[in-house]
Order: sequence, then C-alpha cells, then structure tokens
Amino acid sequence: MVREEAIDWFEEGRVDLRRAERSLEYGDFSLSCYLSQQAIEKVLKAVLIGVKRVRPPHLHDLTVLYGMICDVLPLPDDIRDRIAEVSQYYVTARYPNAGLIRPSESFSRSQAERALEVARYVVGEVEKTLTTG
Repeated sequence: MVREEAIDWFEEGRVDLRRAERSLEYGDFSLSCYLSQQAIEKVLKAVLIGVKRVRPPHLHDLTVLYGMICDVLPLPDDIRDRIAEVSQYYVTARYPNAGLIRPSESFSRSQAERALEVARYVVGEVEKTLTTG
C-alpha cells in the first residue's frame, strides 16, 4: 500500500500537469515549462516516498531526483535525456536574470510542447509504478 503522502505528491504533480497544459493553450510558454518541471519533480518525489520509502531531498534538480529512483522507474533514453532540459526550467522559466531575456519573451511554443511531452510521459509512468509497486 502506497502512503497517503506519496499520493498527495503525485496528485499535486497531476494538477501541475493540467496547469501546464492550460498555460500552453493560453500561450504562456514560460509558465507551461515551469509547471511541466514542477509536475515531474512532484511525481518523482512521490516515487521516493511511496516506493523507495525515503524522504525526498529539498532540491529541484530532476536529474538528481531521477537518479535516486531510476532502478524502480526505468525510462527510455530519449525521455531521460530530455529530463535535464526540463530541469533547468525551474529557474530559467521564472527569473528575468537567469537567461538572456525575460522568460515571458524568450520561451517558445516548441519548448513548452517538448517539456509537456516529457511531463506527460513521466507522470504516466509514475502512475503505473505507484499502482503496481
């Protein structure tokens, strides 16, 4: 049985995924990228809590988080590679001094679509892992 705390993290990740989808529809590409990052972060932390039975670290680096659970959540190479791209959106999609120009002006639809694709895949795989593991 998966702990309630893990379900809470997972469900909040799904909420962020829906928000990322809406942001993409509205043309707010930087927010969509950030929310895709958040969705992935929260569901990876759900795996740490629910499957690995450890408290998640206070960090936002998706590559580090995934490294902690890769043995219980195998992902295809292309998704693993793109997690690093999405990971950087925690900072660059929010702060004006993290990139060359303001996030609201510098993020593209294709970036948001790619990030959302990764988030959808990871959320789906985590859901399977939590319901079977």
